[in-house]
Amino acid sequence: MSGANDLIDFFNANCNASLSPAMEKYMLGQFSFLGIKSPERKQLLRQFLQNYGYPDAAHLEAFVKQLWQTPGRELHYAAMEIASRKTFLKDSERIILIEWMITHESWWDTVDFIASNMAGVWFKLHPQEILPVTSRWMASGNIWLQRTCLLFQLKYRHETDAGLLFGFIEQLASEKEFIIRKAIGWALREYSKTEADAVMQFVETHTLSPLSRREALKVILKRAIP
Repeated sequence: MSGANDLIDFFNANCNASLSPAMEKYMLGQFSFLGIKSPERKQLLRQFLQNYGYPDAAHLEAFVKQLWQTPGRELHYAAMEIASRKTFLKDSERIILIEWMITHESWWDTVDFIASNMAGVWFKLHPQEILPVTSRWMASGNIWLQRTCLLFQLKYRHETDAGLLFGFIEQLASEKEFIIRKAIGWALREYSKTEADAVMQFVETHTLSPLSRREALKVILKRAIP
């Protein structure tokens, strides 16, 4: 195992400043970028982990937080890819780090990955915590925690708790934030691939924003075209 500083130095040594402006523009100037494209970033991370291994569980939180608090969005991506390892998510206390990651340096690019690849996996491993944690997140008023409630079941397919998902949507249906409206539509669209009738019935019997409704019905309407 090596420290976070070694990964930071490794990424900085492979940065491409000429690519940074376009990447920063795509993310609306929210974060600085090192200029490392996704395929190269993933290869660099694989190489680093092959050479040094993963941080041990006891040091994971410090490792992740150091990367997360260092400028360079690619380092944040590396942090969440490391932290999403299932071995780490078996720890019932890991939700503390997950919540911290969701609520710091928050934007859709990290939150959406964390929702389905970390929170979603952690909830499957600790199903008794779903209601206590999501109830707290929904009541928090934090749009990123609320978005995570909507999206953590994206990969659940037939195991989706429809009542839970629909309940979240009912609570947030009047929310005007684009981040929430888009997530409502996305969650329904993804679930429609498994339970189209249930999604159609829900959309027809609930008042949703035009954006949420449009996103929710994309797959259903596409399949209806002969």
